[in-house]
Amino acid sequence: MKNKAMLGNLCLILTALIWGCAFVAQSVGMEYVEPITFNGIRCIIGGIVLIIANFAFDSVKKKNGTYRKPEKSEQKELIKGGIICGIIIFFASTIQQIGISQTTVGKAGFISVLYILIVPFFGLLMKQKLPKMIWICCALAVAGLYLLCMNESLSVSNGDLVVLISAVAYAVHILAIGHFAPKVDCVKLSCLQFLVCGVISVVVMFIFEKPNLQNILNAWLPIIYAGALSGGVGYTLQTVAQKWTKPSVASLLMSLESVFAVLAGAVILHQIPTLRESAGCILMFISIIIIQLPEKQKGAVAK
Repeated sequence: MKNKAMLGNLCLILTALIWGCAFVAQSVGMEYVEPITFNGIRCIIGGIVLIIANFAFDSVKKKNGTYRKPEKSEQKELIKGGIICGIIIFFASTIQQIGISQTTVGKAGFISVLYILIVPFFGLLMKQKLPKMIWICCALAVAGLYLLCMNESLSVSNGDLVVLISAVAYAVHILAIGHFAPKVDCVKLSCLQFLVCGVISVVVMFIFEKPNLQNILNAWLPIIYAGALSGGVGYTLQTVAQKWTKPSVASLLMSLESVFAVLAGAVILHQIPTLRESAGCILMFISIIIIQLPEKQKGAVAK
């Protein structure tokens, strides 16, 4: 179980790296297409990638004799989880995409990962007890994110408020995944939620936006990255990892996406971080290291 817990943590850090780079892709993609169009196409792509992955995994399981046909109760839970998580992802990703178009990538990265505080708060509402160390690490993470992304003016734009709403939605998604992931096939759950999100987005896209094929083709690279990697791979890694990691710990690990967003911005967009931003990165890494110490000392692992 300790190895599974470590593997889960590594998967979540990799997820954070993929999602951090996705902030750049989302920002660049918005230069060509509107937010719901971007999300609709990326989710359809993510769903297609996961359909292929599902067939491949099932084929391998059938060959080695480990394939098990899911029971009716498990199928019902899968459909239920896929629809619920897909609806949540639709609202969270669409709201975030709209917010990113109205604020900077750095601010969006900071505000989005405020779910590291929202998730434990929801846990308290559900009468879950949390170790004091988690709150200390959350404080360190927030301090690091503040140094990393906020500027001296401390201005709050409409875009900032919109991204804050998306952070609440992403916190709900983390809790929903934590509920359904141990009960169903993770890859199938991730596939279904993206197809649900994609279908909803495409319908809403034609109602509220005017998609243009040439603009979509011009944005092929950021859309493919956001769909195949950030969507298909990233959310699958999150779903698998949350089988072995508590939601409160998972949210903190995934908050590293803000750090990776800054690094990706420096490498790809040549946005070099300042000394203050670098200090924020250091605080983030310290919080990530500390959050894993209590469980190692107690010999406990998340289930």
